This record gives sequence, C-alpha cells and structure tokens, in this order.
Amino acid sequence: MKKFLAMLLAVVMVLGLAACSSNTNSSAAPTDGTKPAESQTQTQAPTQTQTPAPTTPGSSEVQTTEPATAEPEPEFPEQGENPEFDVKKLAKLEWDKDYTSLYNKIGATAKIADVIEDEETGFAYIEMEDGTLHQLGLDFLTMAMVYNTDPEGSEYETEDEVYAAWWRMYITRWNYLLPEIPLYSNEYYDFYNAKIKGVQEFPTNPYWNPARALIDWTSEKADKDIILGNTTELSGQFRYPSFGKGNPGASDNDIAALISGYATVTNTKEGSYVWNDTVVASHEEKLNDDGTLTFTVEIKKDLKFSDGSPITAKDYLAFTLANLSPVGANASGRTQTGNTIVGGKDYVAYTGPGSTAGKKELAGMRLIDEYTFSVTVPKDYASYYYSVTYASYDPSPAEMWLGEGVEIKDDGNGVYLSDSFYDKDGDNYKQAANIKFYCTDKTDANWSKYPYAGPYMVQSFDDTDSSAVLVKNPEFKGNYEGTVPSIEKITYKKIVSKTQLEDFKSGGLDLIAGITGGAATDEALALAKAQPNDFVYTHYSRAGYGKLGFRCDYGPVQFHEVRQAIAYCMDRAAFAKEFTGGYGGVVDGPYYAGSWMYKEALNQGMMLEAYPTASDSAIDVLEENGWIYDKDGKEYKEGVRYKKIPGDLATQYDIDYKSMDGEYTTTKVGDDYYMPLVINWFGTSDNEFTDLLQTGFRTNPNVEAAGMKVYNQLGDFQPMLDELYQTAAYGYYSGTPMYCAFNFATGYNSAIYDYAFNMTINPDEFDNYSSYYIRDWADILWLK
Repeated sequence: MKKFLAMLLAVVMVLGLAACSSNTNSSAAPTDGTKPAESQTQTQAPTQTQTPAPTTPGSSEVQTTEPATAEPEPEFPEQGENPEFDVKKLAKLEWDKDYTSLYNKIGATAKIADVIEDEETGFAYIEMEDGTLHQLGLDFLTMAMVYNTDPEGSEYETEDEVYAAWWRMYITRWNYLLPEIPLYSNEYYDFYNAKIKGVQEFPTNPYWNPARALIDWTSEKADKDIILGNTTELSGQFRYPSFGKGNPGASDNDIAALISGYATVTNTKEGSYVWNDTVVASHEEKLNDDGTLTFTVEIKKDLKFSDGSPITAKDYLAFTLANLSPVGANASGRTQTGNTIVGGKDYVAYTGPGSTAGKKELAGMRLIDEYTFSVTVPKDYASYYYSVTYASYDPSPAEMWLGEGVEIKDDGNGVYLSDSFYDKDGDNYKQAANIKFYCTDKTDANWSKYPYAGPYMVQSFDDTDSSAVLVKNPEFKGNYEGTVPSIEKITYKKIVSKTQLEDFKSGGLDLIAGITGGAATDEALALAKAQPNDFVYTHYSRAGYGKLGFRCDYGPVQFHEVRQAIAYCMDRAAFAKEFTGGYGGVVDGPYYAGSWMYKEALNQGMMLEAYPTASDSAIDVLEENGWIYDKDGKEYKEGVRYKKIPGDLATQYDIDYKSMDGEYTTTKVGDDYYMPLVINWFGTSDNEFTDLLQTGFRTNPNVEAAGMKVYNQLGDFQPMLDELYQTAAYGYYSGTPMYCAFNFATGYNSAIYDYAFNMTINPDEFDNYSSYYIRDWADILWLK
C-alpha cells in the first residue's frame, strides 16, 4: 500500500491539517519494525592545507618545499535544462540493470571528507573513479546523514558536526528542488479547563503533545475525566494507525500513543530516545567482528497486559515476525524489505512450508529465554546515527498478530513461526484476514478482544460522531519515568476549528491544543485573561510548518521549475503574518528553527533561498526550463503556458493530464505532447489556511502573470490524503489521478531527524516510502 510509514521510528512526521491541534509527522525512516518509526547554501568546501616540512632533528638548517601550486578549481556539472526528463526515462528501464542510485553503489564507503561543495550554489559533489564529479541528491544526502557520520579525514571533529554538515547539504538541495512550499511556522497555544491540574508544571512542547503529557496531569472534575479534541477525523484505526495506508491522522496517532506502552527504547519529553528503565532489566550493545551490531534486551518479569496476562519476550517479537512475512503483506497490501535486520530479506522471501525461496528463520532475531531477546543489525546499518532506536520494540499480544496456536520458536538459527501461521484459504493467508480485522475494525468486538500495554484502553468508538472513550489501564506500572496516570477517563472527539472555542467555553472540551492564527489566538487569550479561575494556557514555538505540498511525480509540479515559480508568485512572509497574526513566521526548508542541527548548520555557513515575491523571477525560471509554448506547440504569447514533453518520455498520466474543468488538456503535436501549466489543488475544507490560499495562491495575480492557472477542490482531510497517495487508503480514491497540489502541515514530534529511504529512487520502494513522490535526478547512476 502506498505511503506506508513505520511510525515506530525516528522523526515521525505525520501529515495533518495545517490548522489542526496537534503535532504531525512524516518522516520517519520507514523500517521493518526494527527501529522506532520532519536558498542556496554558500559554504566553504573542506580543503587540504599545505604544511612546512619538518626540520631535521639536531640541525639548524630548515628544509623547505617548493611553493605550493594552487589546485585547479573543480568543474561542476551544469544542472541542465529539463533534468527531470532523466527521471522520466526510468519508467522504461530496469533497476540495478540499467540504472541504480548513487548511494546504492558507493554510499557504504563514502565519507564527508570525500565531498566537494560548490561555493556558489552550495550543492555537494563526489569524485567518481573516472575523475568526473557526480552531484549528491536527496536520497544520497538523507542516507549519508544518518549512516555516514565518521569525521575521519575531514575538517569536522565530531559525529554531530558531520551529521549537521550532511543535514545542511540536504536542506540546500531540498530548498532548490522545493518539493513543498513552507508558508508559515507558528506559535502554538494550548488552553485548558482550570480543573485540569499540572499543565503548568508538566507542559506540552513540540515533542510532547497532550496525549503524552496528560499522564502527569490530574482532573478535579467529578468523574476525574478529560475531554480532548482534534480537527482530524478519528478513523477508528487505533491499534496500528499506519496499517495499510500512508501517514495516519493526528487523532489516530494520539490514541495509539495512549493505548501503547512499555517500549524498550522510548522517546522522552525532550524528543530524544532512551532506554526505558521501567521495562528493561538489562541491555547490551555489541559490535561484532563482522561489523554487525547486536542488541540484547532482558525485560522485567512483572510486566502485564491490561487483562493481567504476563508480557513476555514473544510479545515483543510477534509484530515484526508478522509484519515482515508475506502474511503481513497480504493483510496490509505492502511488502517489507527486511533491510535493517540480519536475515530479513531471506525471511521476507519465505512463503511457508515448501517454499523454495528465502528462509523460515529470521536469523538476526533471537529468542534467548522467556524474557530475553536480541536483534542484530547488518553491517551497512550498524553505523546508524540513532542506533539505539534499532533496539526499540513495543509489546502487543502475540496471538493478535500470529493467530491462535501459532508459536514463536528458536532452534539456534533465529526465530521462526510454526507452519500453521502460513495456512491458506485459496490464494490468501488465513491469518491475513485476522490481522486486517484487528488493525481496521471499528466495533467493540475489536477493542475488547485483546488487551493493551499502554496507560489507557479503548472502551468504545462511535463512528457516527468520530469520538472514542478510553479508560485507565489498571495494570500499567508507568512510563519511562515511572509515572502512572491519575485521570480515569478520556473522551477524544473530532472538533471543528471554527466552533471549538464555543465548545470549550460550554464545557464540551477541557483542552484545545495547538490554537494558532491571529484571530483565534487573540480570542482564546482574551477568554483566559478574563476568566483566569476557569481557563489557563501554555504556549511554545511549533516544531513544524504549514505548507503547500505537491505530488512531485504528477502534472506540471513534477518539474522543479514550476514549484519554484509558484514560490516566487506567493508572498510567503505576508501569508505567514496574516495567518499567524504575528504569532509566528516562515521557514525556508523542512526544519525546526529551534533544533540543534539547524543552529549548527548556520554556524557552518548555511544560507537558503527565500524565494522573494517576484513574478519576473517566476517567468524567468519557467522560460529557462521550457514553458515557452502554447497548446499548438507554437511560441507562447499569452494565457496558459505549455511545456513540450517528448513523445517517447510522456507517460499516460502526462498524456491524460487536464484541468479540473477540462478546459485545458495535454495536446499532441506531431510526436510530442504539450502539458498545460494548470495546477489542480485539493484544499481541506473548513480551514482558515485553505481560505487564505484562495487569494494567496488560486487568484494570486502573479500566478496569472506567470502564465499559470490554479483550480481548486474542497474536501475533508482523508479524501485529500487518498488523492495525494493516488490510492484508496481511506476508501475515497476513484482510481483516476487529478490533483497535484495539497495544503496540510508537517510537524516534528521527535528530536530525531531521519529521512533515510524517504527519497528513494528504487521503484520497489518508491510508492511505499517516498515522502514527496520525488525522484532526484542527481541520485541516478547510469549503469549502461
């Protein structure tokens, strides 16, 4: 299934409504359950300095060298006109035969010391065996950022400095390709019913939202309860929100956080990851002679699920064993790679008794005893900057994933499942239906069938009004700090941003999280100041941004110059000021300005293109890259511009592309096709952000002056996601693509920043992992 992200990991960047009330994340590096799931830079390239030859001991004569000859300036390759045409060639070529990725070829041995930076553009290059320079693209840079942090031979002294250097080069490249346009980064205000105590002492922050923070709060309400709200729909998919779809909504993720617990490695209030002392009795990390990395974890013997049943090591392994298997793929529609665990690829390929492919044992995972397990990471991944997250596993009832009677065994060659797990009903695995049921079913039978490991349990879900009721888990012994909840019941419901304050004042809500925007913030602040005994608030700078996002492999926005032109047409600073009412600003890339790597990148000289408002610049970048035709292939004079796509490169989606009303279509002239510069934009409804984009984007006179036209469709968040994914993850997609622009948000709910795999050009991984559906032409390495 497209856009599946393992939210167990790293920088979890869940897409959410820009005006919604909680952090979102996308980006976590997708994994196989082995680690926990968000401008031109002008920098000085690292140089080698010439040092005087040493004097001979005991001699007064100084040995000198000939004057150093200046190294010739490297000849950096041009970007070229229409470089995305190289990407379009890939559709008819074979991966690992005709082409591969640069990182796939040389990434394992590349070091920061090998990188040459262009001082004029900030682009990064590496010298190939033939002496030519190859530019580093988004895939290479995001992989190197977390796997190639050795400072040896470079000007950098620490792994942190190397990480920040790769990060800086990635942000520079991102800023040039502009897969989305950040439009505001704002302040968040959380408002509370004054009967909810502890919010001042234990406040929320960018990495610690209300669903996590409320474990430290108390309620003085009669029922010791709290009512939470969020503007995103509750889908009812709470046990595993990412199952079979892309980025889940913020509401589903919040509830998942409340009903999950006892991770061996867990995120903290500061967004980092630590060993969970409430859970782990002992742990060991060992770098093996073959370069692999093994984590051995012993869990405590007093852990229990909500029904009082004991939690054992098998409950920590079941999810991974099911998820990597073809049974899990059959259930979710998504095949895992197994890359980040030794033997993972072989285990993925095994289809059951009699299988001639793969191996039934997962060699890199061992069941040592009832409460101890280990996991071994391949050599290529052992250098992971956030390596501790490889040891992060959450428990869930093994039977829920494996089925009744299925055993987890280990005979010395790795863990494996008993044969009945692979039983089939026709072409489908029997257990796949059970997995799908418990991941997606919305009935009470689902919530009550299996117990929970987190601080709360789902008591009920009402699909008609999108609300859920959670009650305290009596067996929960505490989070990583040993804290157990005192709030007895949580009601979590969908709210409407325009009426949420009235709901709050009337007692229908006890908390409004993430209020943003000038008018809404001013109104809520006035209420709190007028009634301080009834309402209190906290605030913090948001780690994230609202954006105009793109489906970067579809329509005109598949070409970077169109995305750049849109940015030049918009007044981002004015938009941010109007939307935030002065409670925020704008960023120029996918970052949180309060993060340590951003500050270090600035110290290293990062400068980003701000895309100042200038219709002339928009026109220039379009004309330089081929938007110079009319629909008949003649010279552009007025109206909507067209771009020529050679007939042998045009995809069916290119040929069929048209404006929403059908007025503008891709035309064929001779053997070539001409695509109109019309943008079909899907905007989420009942949203101030969308409202402002009507004038800031759709009817913006600069857009028309540039020869572009914008069409708009309004709708709910989940249908919008289906259009972005171009698949019926939520059951709304018709099967025919239409939209290439969308407005939503990116939020960082972890201090871990990891986009590894999310910029892949590998066709086997692209649909499942790609963050923007973008393939950077700089990542292509031609093999023929």
